Amino acid sequence: MTARHLDAIPPYVFYELDARRAAMRAKGKSLIDVGIGSPDGPMPDVVVEALQQIAQDRSVAGYPYFQAHPAYAAAVAGYLSDRFGVVIDPAREMLALAGSKEGIAELLLAHCNPGDVVLVPEVYYPVYARATQLAGAEPVFVPFRADGGMDLDAVSAEHLARARVLLVNYPSNPTTHAVSLDELARYVAFAESRGLLLLSDLAYSELSYDGFVVPSVLQVPGASRVAVETHTCSKSFSMAGVRIAFVAGKQDAIARLDAYRSNIGYGVSTLAQHAGAAAFTHHASLVPVTVARYRARRDAVAAALAQGGWQVSPPNATMYYWLDVPSGFGDWEWVDALMQGPGVVVTPGIAFGAAGQGKFRVSLVQPEATMVRAVKGILDVARAGPPSNTAN
Repeated sequence: MTARHLDAIPPYVFYELDARRAAMRAKGKSLIDVGIGSPDGPMPDVVVEALQQIAQDRSVAGYPYFQAHPAYAAAVAGYLSDRFGVVIDPAREMLALAGSKEGIAELLLAHCNPGDVVLVPEVYYPVYARATQLAGAEPVFVPFRADGGMDLDAVSAEHLARARVLLVNYPSNPTTHAVSLDELARYVAFAESRGLLLLSDLAYSELSYDGFVVPSVLQVPGASRVAVETHTCSKSFSMAGVRIAFVAGKQDAIARLDAYRSNIGYGVSTLAQHAGAAAFTHHASLVPVTVARYRARRDAVAAALAQGGWQVSPPNATMYYWLDVPSGFGDWEWVDALMQGPGVVVTPGIAFGAAGQGKFRVSLVQPEATMVRAVKGILDVARAGPPSNTAN
């Protein structure tokens, strides 16, 4: 017998995508995978050197620190100060995480009870809703305004009365929308006026272009009274496999998370924390290299799409394009046609909630020439239209 909350969660769309991808490969099909957002760049040399050095230290055989290794805590505090002008007390306002996905789930599980409501963007990274459901709480999906901000006025009084957490994600995966510090201040004020915890997922803090600099919610005056924010090494430093991140902000929320995590685990790998310390300490020199790589791919995709008559505005943040499924295709019909034809793997928008229907995500996780080949395949299938023998 399994827990009823787990039974109630529908099948994970990414499992379905993986199954279809595996079926194609089993048939010998060569695929260009621009579906999953897994960085393909090399881990920075300074991070590799830190891992090699700490691996030779026999003391790491012991259990890690519950909250954060002092070296990692100091590096995180330095990064927040250098990058955002935010000053924290790392002993009370920060925790190391084994990836921000796990941290977000643990935050929701530590703060929500059955019957509570979590306000989630209508197009969302799946863990936002699934962790809410695992806690027995209800995800309520907040529509976007035309500018990409969340339309909090659309939330009903009944849902507001039960709301416990407001979750925001800017720059957004998958929509690529980014917002100003003024917009973040609006969320802080909303959360404070209604007694909510504001949870900001800032996974793409460093991946921005054309002069845009991503703000942190913690830059808003007074934000630490109501907000916590997760940061990760996965995207900015090509360290997704290391599983190192952190959360910073509101002290009682951090303490509650610490209490939850200490009952189910024993801190984050010391090796991972030393790798993260190296990354955040050297962020100023490492980030521009990563950004240049993604900018070149972003521009190559935009040029290839434009050449094929598909005009899009290049995103000013993240590592994605969020595009319309061509007319005549259903969402899975489009995914299947791309895999079966040119062998291009994309993620259907419905993987990010019902409001993502009719969209698909392209991840900039292949070299420029390969990204251009993927775009040409996408354009060819769009021009040909849906095959009559492909099922939805």
